[in-house]
Amino acid sequence: MHEIFLDELKKLNTQFMEMGVLVNDQIDQGTRSFVAHDKTTAQKMIEEADVVPKETIRIEKKALDLMALQQPVATDFRVVISILKAATDLERIGENAISLAVETVRVKGNPRIPEVEEIISQMTHEVRKMLIEVLTAYVQEDEKTARSMVVLREAVTVNYQKARKDIIDGIEKEPNAAVASASYFVIIRLLKRISDHIVNLASWVIYKITGELFELADPKAE
Repeated sequence: MHEIFLDELKKLNTQFMEMGVLVNDQIDQGTRSFVAHDKTTAQKMIEEADVVPKETIRIEKKALDLMALQQPVATDFRVVISILKAATDLERIGENAISLAVETVRVKGNPRIPEVEEIISQMTHEVRKMLIEVLTAYVQEDEKTARSMVVLREAVTVNYQKARKDIIDGIEKEPNAAVASASYFVIIRLLKRISDHIVNLASWVIYKITGELFELADPKAE
């Protein structure tokens, strides 16, 4: 019976990882469409916005069935719970990625500010790197990498603050950029929020590994 449970748990883990890869692609597509003014790609993302939520439901149903029908031991139970919670964070990240696409369709006005768009590209690279690393940490049960998400988030925060300053400076230099700049504020806030969700996801990775349940904090704040 336990062998059947482990086999089903392996399938559940695979579903979770596939969902993570999908969400990571959404982040990339959302920001690329914004910077490239690609409203076609953005609109396609919006039309397919229910893909990730449907995956969450599938994962939740399978996880609940496993707990109800297979009666897992404490360690296995912890793994299932971590997947349930982490999948919720992935869904939130996906929602923010779709919001990037919504902003692409909504935004109007030129000129734009190249310096800010460069920072947006860098923030995108950083959050995607965070997500890939935290998913890898989940599979490899790498507590050290999971805990490093707090440090990686700090780089995103630094770029977020720099972008805000550059947006304000850009408006002062070119008042006509004000309309596009309103969208810049939305985009960088969404990317910052994604990094926060990834840190929260990392806390569930640690819970899976250690059984410790706590909120990861910035070491500098402690």
